[in-house]
Amino acid sequence: HPNVQSPPCVMLCDTFYGRLFLNLSTTYVFNPKPANPSFLSHSLVELLSQISATFKKNFTALQKKRVQRNPFERIATPFQVYCWTAPQIDHAMDCVRAEDAYTSRLGYEEHIPGQTRDWNEELQTTRELSRKNLPERLLRERAIFKVHSDFAGAATRGAMAVIDGNVMAINPGEETRMQMFIWNNIFFSLGFDVRDHYRELGGDAAAHAAPTNDLNGVRAYSAVDVEGLYTLGTVVVDYRGYRVTAQSIIPGILEREQEQSVIYGSIDFGKTVVSHPKYLELLEKTSRPLKVQHHAVLNEKDTSVELCSSVECKGIIGNDGRHYILDLLRTFPPDLNYLPVEGEELAPESQKLGFPCQHRHRLACLRQELIEAFVEHRYLLFMKMAALQLMQQKANKDKTSESKPQALEASEKVADAPADLKSEADENIPGLAQAKELAESLAAEDGSDPKSREVVLNACKAVGSISNTSFDIRFNPDIFSPGVRFPDDSTEDIQKQKQLLKDAAAFLVSFQAPSFVKDCLDHSSLPMDGATMTEALHQRGINMRYLGTVLEFVDNMPAKAQLEHIYRIGISELITRCAKHIFKTYLQGVELSALSAAVSHFLNCLLSSFPDAVAHLPADELVSRRKSRKRRNRVPGGGDNTAWASLTPSELWKNINSEAQSYYHFNLQCESVDQAVEKYGLQKITLLREISIKTGIQILIKEYNFDSRHKPAFTEEDILNIFPVVKHVNPKASDAFHFFQSGQAKVQQGFLKEGCELINEALNLFNNVYGAMHVEICACLRLLARLNYIMGDHPEALSNQQKAVLMSERVLGIEHPNTVQEYMHLALYCFANGQLSTALKLLYRARYLMLMVCGEDHPEMALLDSNIGLVLHGVMEYDLSLRFLENALANNSKYHGPRSLKVALSHHLVARVYESKAEFRSALQHEKEGYTIYKNQVGEAHEKTKESSEYLKYLTQQAVALQRTMNEIYKNGSNASIMPLKFTAPNMASVLEQLNIINGIIFIPLSQKDLENLKAEVQRRQLMQDSGKIEKQQGGQLELDDKLPVDD
Repeated sequence: HPNVQSPPCVMLCDTFYGRLFLNLSTTYVFNPKPANPSFLSHSLVELLSQISATFKKNFTALQKKRVQRNPFERIATPFQVYCWTAPQIDHAMDCVRAEDAYTSRLGYEEHIPGQTRDWNEELQTTRELSRKNLPERLLRERAIFKVHSDFAGAATRGAMAVIDGNVMAINPGEETRMQMFIWNNIFFSLGFDVRDHYRELGGDAAAHAAPTNDLNGVRAYSAVDVEGLYTLGTVVVDYRGYRVTAQSIIPGILEREQEQSVIYGSIDFGKTVVSHPKYLELLEKTSRPLKVQHHAVLNEKDTSVELCSSVECKGIIGNDGRHYILDLLRTFPPDLNYLPVEGEELAPESQKLGFPCQHRHRLACLRQELIEAFVEHRYLLFMKMAALQLMQQKANKDKTSESKPQALEASEKVADAPADLKSEADENIPGLAQAKELAESLAAEDGSDPKSREVVLNACKAVGSISNTSFDIRFNPDIFSPGVRFPDDSTEDIQKQKQLLKDAAAFLVSFQAPSFVKDCLDHSSLPMDGATMTEALHQRGINMRYLGTVLEFVDNMPAKAQLEHIYRIGISELITRCAKHIFKTYLQGVELSALSAAVSHFLNCLLSSFPDAVAHLPADELVSRRKSRKRRNRVPGGGDNTAWASLTPSELWKNINSEAQSYYHFNLQCESVDQAVEKYGLQKITLLREISIKTGIQILIKEYNFDSRHKPAFTEEDILNIFPVVKHVNPKASDAFHFFQSGQAKVQQGFLKEGCELINEALNLFNNVYGAMHVEICACLRLLARLNYIMGDHPEALSNQQKAVLMSERVLGIEHPNTVQEYMHLALYCFANGQLSTALKLLYRARYLMLMVCGEDHPEMALLDSNIGLVLHGVMEYDLSLRFLENALANNSKYHGPRSLKVALSHHLVARVYESKAEFRSALQHEKEGYTIYKNQVGEAHEKTKESSEYLKYLTQQAVALQRTMNEIYKNGSNASIMPLKFTAPNMASVLEQLNIINGIIFIPLSQKDLENLKAEVQRRQLMQDSGKIEKQQGGQLELDDKLPVDD
């Protein structure tokens, strides 16, 4: 009503002098004159505090709360880390969110000039920065890392907007699967086989695998970092069942047809092929580090075309004059174990394991780590061959006519069966150093000595080198590519390359997979969940499609009981990966309004014991579908589909079984989740964590009753969100990493102070490049804390480890296995600083997380329980301490064998607690077990055996004294004269000493003279090493033993 006075509203005006005041404006009337009083102020916060007492009170509380938090809790991480669980937050009005929802559409309609970043220009300009000295390299790496992290964030937001239907396609008339999008100067495409592009390679399955292969290629070429060669910014996002590839846009690419743009490579999988001298020159520089062979292929006119990459790799010169390469999906050679080729037979090692297997696409490639391991393995064989022939030549000086056939015979033997040569070559290892010298001298004199030349020629032939004068193994990525033809004059070379690929495939299954199992058996590799197992396999170059093969290796090991944890984690990973494949297709048919209902129904079918899981469609579901039909057709795959609601638990598990068989070639034989849990000893909470992380499901934190047979475990309200799973390039801080490695080397040599200085320098450089938050900074802080602790600076160790814990929580996640281990280290340093209750809380927290991640039955749980037991012993909670220590003893006995030194130490720790309880008979029994192990393993003269023997004597005396006292009491009753018994309360120093031992920190007491002698010896060795006088024969022996396959 016009006569009703509107309530006054706060209007702030900034005067010419920069002062703020309250004016007379109301909701409907603008009046800039100062109010009375005007609350004149130079600060907005001060002005608002004068006007509103509530604001003043709340703002003060907010500031106080924020200041109390550690800076590491507030700093943003460079890449978004999503958590699979979240608490229930009450819905409240948020003006900022409302405003954001209104303005964010501007982000989707990128027509406003100056509003968007030119990602391609930023990505390429940072690579062009100078890198002549350390400050320049740091500046360059910081710029590259910053742009990459910003690009990954923008690409992720864009991909989500595309799938949510908030971005208009650039080809809206096409079918939804074929649509492409541009948002924020980023090009988005969906992982479907459009226009039958991948028809011969496996259709949609190949189209889904191609983006990750391409990303691996981009990573490889970015790491080589050749000046003048440019790759696209690439991010692969999996969200709501769709795979979206986000790429930066080459200037001018949208204005031309692809046929006109491509001046190197092929746009039709090898039918038409073109080449360019500049691209050949640039790619030649990458061929040695990436092990790619320069080769020729035939084009449609049967003309030979030179290439230095796969035919799919396209070269385009942008409008900015830069040479770009894209479509790097075949950067690495094909994996013949999963690529059956008519008329080709694999090596016997592969055939014995049932390879080749049919895969669902033909883009299965070997990993870069495998290529590097294979080349290193062949290099050692090459050296052994040369050494063996040198020894033969020396032995047959007078029989020159015989030496040649012998050498050739030996070389053929290596080519056919390298493992057979092991014992013979190992006997002649002293010639290895000579072989290295020979290789160097040959390079210098161009192989003018015919005998030396012959030795190298034979060794090169034996290992499949592309050169006859030096060791040089490279792969032709176009071998077995459909549609690619080679010139007739390269037939011999192609046969060599085929053999090399067969050898590499055999090397993976006959050497790398067994070596992974062996590393797990001796605990040098200790995966705790699916992610850490995947990482361990990838480090050895083993693709996850070999998971079934690895599980069969574990199952057939004689010591299978000691690998139970690996088998269990592997089965859990296999089930959740199969479920992920099914979930991807399942989710594509679900519209946005039914997402929570569909996800909860899937989880019920997968994990709940409730046999009749039924999906609940909201009552207004049909109405909303009719209303929004036109709008939804813009969303990829958004058809009227409620097929997801008909899924049943038995049908889902049947699909998981068939997926395990077809993809991993593993016979799971589980008809329900309860059967899987019982058969393989799995935990449902672990399965829930794994599937949620893999698919991006975020659920409500609460206790879930998985085992109820009367109601489902999950409801629609339990599904809070679906977040994207993102893969991107991780730029490295090269100089900082070199400092870090040098620091580690110094520490291993015993130069702790110098090592500490180098690690500190590495930390500064990492901070310079990555900012405050990064996983490598976390590793740096952990090592610094350990060094501080070893050098006796316990408070500094605690400070650094606390930072490492906070950082690990932020960049890896609160329940990541690495975070669990950080808690354990922090607990040790807290105990050393006298903070016993904090140490115990941290250890309990670590145990709780480990129970969720991998369960009770794991070797790492033994270490954790030993830590908890020792701390409880220190605070005189003997009964509780015994429970944890006895659990650790049982775990150690199972996973390390009953005769292990770890088991002996566990027996000793249990004996100490029994002694404190005055139960000397039990203490004696355990210490005797420990003594027997020490005596058998290290002999009676060893210090540990002597210590155990002394402790046994002491326990025997105490037991005898106690028995005598008891006899006296029985005999004389209350009149007995009793000598006081000595009960030793646990000493904190001795508890800390035991904590150090179980955590792998052993202090060796040395006199000043011993220290000086040790330093002098280390310096002398260092000098000899630097001058190249020392022959690392023993080290060479060990290295060769590690690398060569051993028949178990």
